[in-house]
Amino acid sequence: MEMRLPRSAGILLHPTSLPGCHGIGELGDEAYRFLDFLGAAHVRLWQMLPLGPTGYGDSPYQCFSAFAGNPLLIAVPGPDAPLPAHEVDFARVVPLKRALVDAAIDRFEPNDAFHAFVAAQAYWLPDYALFAALKDAHGGRPWTAWDAGAARREPGALASWRLRLAPAIHRVQVEQFLFASQFVALRRASAARGIQLVGDLPIYVAHDSADVWAHPELFVLRDDGSPAVQAGVPPDYFSATGQLWGNPLYNWEAMERTGFAWWIERMRHSFAAFDLVRIDHFRGFEAFWEVPGDAVTAAGGRWVKGPSEALFGALEAALGPLPVIAENLGVITPAVERLRQRHGLPGMHIMQFSFGPSGDALNVRPRDFPPHSVVYTGTHDNDTTVGWWHSTGADDSTRDAAAVAAERAEARVHLDTASLEIHWAMIQAAMATASNSAIIPMQDVLGLGSEARMNRPGRPDGNWRWRFSWDQVTPAITAQLRALVVSSVRDG
Repeated sequence: MEMRLPRSAGILLHPTSLPGCHGIGELGDEAYRFLDFLGAAHVRLWQMLPLGPTGYGDSPYQCFSAFAGNPLLIAVPGPDAPLPAHEVDFARVVPLKRALVDAAIDRFEPNDAFHAFVAAQAYWLPDYALFAALKDAHGGRPWTAWDAGAARREPGALASWRLRLAPAIHRVQVEQFLFASQFVALRRASAARGIQLVGDLPIYVAHDSADVWAHPELFVLRDDGSPAVQAGVPPDYFSATGQLWGNPLYNWEAMERTGFAWWIERMRHSFAAFDLVRIDHFRGFEAFWEVPGDAVTAAGGRWVKGPSEALFGALEAALGPLPVIAENLGVITPAVERLRQRHGLPGMHIMQFSFGPSGDALNVRPRDFPPHSVVYTGTHDNDTTVGWWHSTGADDSTRDAAAVAAERAEARVHLDTASLEIHWAMIQAAMATASNSAIIPMQDVLGLGSEARMNRPGRPDGNWRWRFSWDQVTPAITAQLRALVVSSVRDG
């Protein structure tokens, strides 16, 4: 059954990028002010990146849990911190925010709502709370470096650790209750304004996560717990040697023997939090790039068949029609598209990819985007529109100056760069497409350059830091965005 998208406009903004006084965005007053901005611009979708507790490289795509919320996003009282306004300095923010959240936990008194939350999250919360407490007790080391009994989940060892760490486990439960309570309140406020929240679900989970530690049989691991094979993608637009992600791959046969129970619970949890969910790297369900666990690049991987229809049939049987956006970028085969279309899932188009060599499946021209799709000017992995337009391509080993020049020439055919600044020309062109949903990164709305880029794939650190400030959001910007939304009939 096809999941129909109404014609609408959206903004891509991770909550960490909101303004705020503690050096990082929160689910508090600034988030509600952002909802007011969206409402004033007649924008009906707010898309976020994954909201889990971040680990390696501060990436929301490498989280300690596929179910838990990031405590750094909890809105807490406290003095203003003298931190940068337009970037998250994670090295300084994490200890500061951790102290403020700890103080909030100290003040918390358990109530009926808390006990109901703990009971309702029984599928994942006990494992995650114990995992987080054990990780702290082991100095933050990966679970494979813990006490052997804890790492291997020996029943006697876990029972002993639960008694020893009971206060710490309770604190993690309170932390997750505070996060969930604030997020539920934000979603209710969004719905009251006619705004839908769009989540982002990475296909893979981090190796150092509660999910892998609690369910090692569902992943392809060595006897010592390390990944026998790892995830990535072959050489592409972003990297000549491919992207090596390091995530463990699923043991799909073991998953299927359980009726895909873990995936059903993961999707159920996501659908409870969001109105729509983008699944990152959807093509990996049909076939995925398998790289040896000790490889240093992804170039030597191979394609392996995924669960495909078996998984999505089980998900639909358990959950009904899936409110999912399928990220179908990269090396897409007819089999991938058949899987997406069979389940009525809208795909994605990226304006920055629409002006390359014709005939490339990635480079569909804007006039050819189908209605049942979502168009973006760019994603978290792209440069901003302004940065993209003014780049030379010299720092990208897969492209040269001639190719970039050809793209610019083709882009001028589709973009009104004669009368509009490039970011507004790109937004206008995206809004004018037949795609029912048009989602614009906040950086493009503000006309910011490469300094505001959220992520550079393949670079292990220095990403995910960008934030905006309200002085950048002028009345003229709000009015121009609203005019484009209205003129493209996306304000219904």
